[in-house]
Amino acid sequence: MKTVLLIALITIAFTARVQQKNFAKITTDLKKSTYGNALLHLVELHSMAGGPVQELIDAIEELINDLEEELEELEFNFQQRTNQHNSLVIGFEQDIQDAVIDVNNTQDTLDNLLFPRKEQLEVRIEQIQEYQEANRKKYEEAVLTREQEHEDFEFQVAELNDATAAVDDALALLSSLTNPSLLQIKRFQNSLKNIESKIKSRSKMAPMIKALITLASNQNFSDQGIISQIVNALNEFRNAIVDSINAQTAAEADAQAEHEEYLSQLDTEFAEFQRQINRLNVDLTATNEKIDQLSEFRDQREADRKQYIAELELENNTYAEETDIYTNLKNEFTRELGVSEQALSVVESADFTNIQV
Repeated sequence: MKTVLLIALITIAFTARVQQKNFAKITTDLKKSTYGNALLHLVELHSMAGGPVQELIDAIEELINDLEEELEELEFNFQQRTNQHNSLVIGFEQDIQDAVIDVNNTQDTLDNLLFPRKEQLEVRIEQIQEYQEANRKKYEEAVLTREQEHEDFEFQVAELNDATAAVDDALALLSSLTNPSLLQIKRFQNSLKNIESKIKSRSKMAPMIKALITLASNQNFSDQGIISQIVNALNEFRNAIVDSINAQTAAEADAQAEHEEYLSQLDTEFAEFQRQINRLNVDLTATNEKIDQLSEFRDQREADRKQYIAELELENNTYAEETDIYTNLKNEFTRELGVSEQALSVVESADFTNIQV
């Protein structure tokens, strides 16, 4: 019995010594932080005031509960913020990817479709404009040629009319040669030479008038038969001149009609070229408008891409700062919670009247 009692006393004494050492260690640890020192002051003041121990225990336990709730709320809020951050990052990355796709697709459409189309239209318009210029050149040349041909026609007809008048003068003079004098004969011969001067050597009638001149130069015009032959020859010559005038007049009319038809064809061709140019210009205008629209869209999407990148970078930086704040707060709450639990163990110890801060 005594042995059992002795063992119990030794055990109690040993336990008291262990508790005293643990208590000293805890108070030492509490003094290492401002928050721990504040709690020790509270315990010391409560001990000096002689307040109920349970009241102090309840206050510290309530403080521990508050810290645990704040820590739980901090964890919840940070998890919510993390979820929001992840959602924003996914959204920004998708927006950036969509913007890149839009920029690339739009540039591809511009490079491979619209720009080549614009160049083709411009080349085709320039080509047709060259056709128009060639058409107007032909038109102007045709007009100049026709004017020259008409002038030649008028000149030739005037010569033939003069020749006709000269033949009429010769016939009139010849009809008066009943008993011609040398002067009259000379005058008639001169009138034939005048006719010759009116007829160009290239004319088909030139040999005929030369034959008459030769015939008349060898006559004294006393033989009426010879005179009659000359008169008949002059009349035939006159008829030939009139036929030539009529033929050239008809040819001029035909040439003028052909000329007008040719000009009409050129005008029709020119108008068709212009219609083609007008259609191409409509197409070119629409193509340019589409190029402007897509270029504006591409530039806007490129600006969007840069904006999304900036917003993503800002979000990452903000979240990193908030993570640092969360980590610091969590460490602080955890530290204060540990200190509060140590303070509670002090208060719940057998004796804390000798606590000194």
